[in-house]
Amino acid sequence: MTMTRRVQAKKENSNTEFAVITYGFLGLFIAMCLYFAYFITFGAEDFINNPYNARVSQFSENVIRGDILSSDGEVLATTQVSSDGSESRVYPYGRVFAHAVGYNSNGKAGVELDGNFNMLRSHSFALTRLINDFTDTKDQGDSVVTTLDAGMQQAAYNAFGNYRGAVVAIEPSTGRILTLMSKPDFEPVSIASNWEALNSDSDSSVLLNRATQGLYPPGSTFKILTALEYLNEGGKKSDTFDCQGTYTENGFTIHCYGNTAHGQEDLTQAFAKSCNVAFSQAGLSLDLNKYHNLAENMLFNRDIPTKLSNVKKSSFDLKKGDDPVLVMQTAIGQGNTLVTPLHMAMIAAAIDNDGIVMEPYIIDKVVNDNGDLVRPNFGDTYGAIVSTEDAKKLRKLMRAVVTDGTGSALLSENYKAYGKTGSAEYTSDKNATHSWFVGFAKKEDREVAVAIIMEGAGSGSSHAVPVARAMFDNYFSE
Repeated sequence: MTMTRRVQAKKENSNTEFAVITYGFLGLFIAMCLYFAYFITFGAEDFINNPYNARVSQFSENVIRGDILSSDGEVLATTQVSSDGSESRVYPYGRVFAHAVGYNSNGKAGVELDGNFNMLRSHSFALTRLINDFTDTKDQGDSVVTTLDAGMQQAAYNAFGNYRGAVVAIEPSTGRILTLMSKPDFEPVSIASNWEALNSDSDSSVLLNRATQGLYPPGSTFKILTALEYLNEGGKKSDTFDCQGTYTENGFTIHCYGNTAHGQEDLTQAFAKSCNVAFSQAGLSLDLNKYHNLAENMLFNRDIPTKLSNVKKSSFDLKKGDDPVLVMQTAIGQGNTLVTPLHMAMIAAAIDNDGIVMEPYIIDKVVNDNGDLVRPNFGDTYGAIVSTEDAKKLRKLMRAVVTDGTGSALLSENYKAYGKTGSAEYTSDKNATHSWFVGFAKKEDREVAVAIIMEGAGSGSSHAVPVARAMFDNYFSE
């Protein structure tokens, strides 16, 4: 190769390298511009609305905080302005929506936190805002419309009585949260004056939202997972078990609730009657690694996919090699497993929705003071936590609970209910149990999934099921 050709080749290589670098930087610049455009259009509001952004509170100098409404138009929180211009936050339903709506003094919680930025912006008529500017008058903030069903929330609240615990109701096909209730509760309007007392009450933990942050042993509601794993590993619904009320393994005895002897029963009957003897035996037959994988597929040990703030994750730590006693306890929902009511409601919703989990959300849309739409909100699809076929298997088992088992109080001509009751021991006293119900109901194109826990109330059939009945009756009467 001549000297001229070498020089020419070197120049061509240099030009190629220069072009690659130039186009690389150009590509990065374009990508950055696109990201900024996306951020300004879609992400800026979420960033500004971050609860840790202290600048948002400055918006209240020019805007009257907007309302919080239920999905059916009931006012859940509003700002009253007195003749001297002072503002006070008012909660017409008081304690009923305490944890769901939250509070706006001494910090924020609930929808008051999650929708904070939206209620401090105003999309009132432009001329009205212009006049307000000239007259030094505050603009009216936008209103947050929640997914909450005021009638069903009130029905759950009344039926729950004075027990501690929580209720969650979700629309399975969308993820809309229809009910979110936690007890003990508080008066949101008097948070500031009662702040010290509320924070010092470590026994009842009034400010704790048990629906999203309470961690409980799931009791027999966990048999949903045990039954599914048993079937997935080759077990059959026709497999029989002999229950004499107790079962002993490795010196440890499992008792059915009240030491009831169920006699000869197949898997469906054992599930319907919530037989601990049958399910402790089924648990001992499982591949614990597969059992663990199933639990994690169903969102145990994972962050719960939701836009709600401050949600705890459920835990499951059973693994191959663990003591058979722990295996038996875990299979019936005791052991070390802990769940939140929100998570259990999502599992029920997924079973109804052919295995698909929709991410739960509580803010449906934002509207201005004339009711005009400012910003819609939609639930996101998380994905399948069980297969369509597995969901079908579980629906059949959960229907048997209502037709032939512990949930028979949910039989109705107005809707079709499915579920699983539970009695979860939480102390060494086997008579001290939480009352659980997890399930769903449907009628034509309407459906709702629920999770209910009543602390220390006893069996699920005696306490949690009647609450579910009150909620279903209310929802399907509309």
